[in-house]
Amino acid sequence: MNAQTNARTNLSPVAMLHQDITPEGIEYETVRRVIEKISLDYRDQPSLEMLAEEVGESPTGLQKLFSRWAGLSPKAFLQAVTLDHARRLLDEGLPLLETSLEVGMSGPGRLHDLFVTHEAMSPGDYKTRGAGLTIRYGFHISPFGVALIMVTDRGLAGLSFNDAGEERAAFADMSGRWPNATYVEDMGATAPYAARIFDPSRWRADQPLRVVMIGTDFQVRVWEALLKIPMGRACTYSAIAADIGTPKASRAVGAAVGANPLSFVVPCHRALGKSGALTGYHWGLTRKRAILGWEAGRVAR
Repeated sequence: MNAQTNARTNLSPVAMLHQDITPEGIEYETVRRVIEKISLDYRDQPSLEMLAEEVGESPTGLQKLFSRWAGLSPKAFLQAVTLDHARRLLDEGLPLLETSLEVGMSGPGRLHDLFVTHEAMSPGDYKTRGAGLTIRYGFHISPFGVALIMVTDRGLAGLSFNDAGEERAAFADMSGRWPNATYVEDMGATAPYAARIFDPSRWRADQPLRVVMIGTDFQVRVWEALLKIPMGRACTYSAIAADIGTPKASRAVGAAVGANPLSFVVPCHRALGKSGALTGYHWGLTRKRAILGWEAGRVAR
C-alpha cells in the first residue's frame, strides 16, 4: 500500500499494479504524442508530414489513425486546440442555466451529452472522509489513456486518467481523497461504467449514468455547474462563480474545478481562463486538449 494514504484496501499489487494493462499498439500513446507536438507548436501550424515524422508513422497512416480516434483530421484538430478556438467556445457568454436549457437539457442536474443524474453525499458523510463507504475500483483502457474508475452502490464516484505504469500514483491520488473508505479491486463492477462512459452510442437519456458526488457543499455546487456546460462549449471560472452565487470566488471555483474527482463525466475540461487559455488540468494539459479535440470531433459529426 502506498504510504501516501492509509486507506483500507484489498489492493492486489501483483495483479493490478505490476502488470502492464496497456495493450500493444494502443492508439492513445501515438495520438498523445501528436497532441503534445500540436500543443507545443500550434503557432507554427505543423504539417501532417511533420507530425507523422514525429511519431514514426506515414502521413497516410497517421491521418487514418487520428481521424478514427478523434473524428477529426490532425489539421482540423490543430485548429480546434488553438487559443482562437477556445475563445470561440466562450463567445456567447450565456448564463450556464440558460445555456443548458438552450441545448435541450431538462435542467441543471442533467448533462446534455452524457446524460447524467447525480446525487451528493451529505456534508456529514463527507467529513468522515469515506468512513463506512465501500469503493470498488478498476483500471480500464480509454480514449485518453488508462482510466481509474471508482464506484459505490449509489453510482460512479471517481474517474481519473494516467499513463501506463502510473497506476499506483493514480490510485494513491484518488484514494487519498476518501482515506477512511474501504477499497475493493473489482473490475467486474467498474467495467460497465467504462463501456458506457467512453462510447457515445451508449449515451442515452432514458438510461442516465448514475453519479454520486463526494465533496464539500461548495465543491458540489461547482461540479453541478460544470454539468451544465454542453459539449462543444466552455465556460470561465468567473462565470461559474457568478452562476453559483459567489461572483468574487473565482479562485475558489478554480480550486474546486481542480479537485473534481469525476474527470470527463463532470466536464472540468470545459472550464477555461477568461482569455480562453486552457489553464491547468489535474491530469495534464495534453489530456485536456485531447478531450476537447475529441469532443469537437463528436460535435462536428
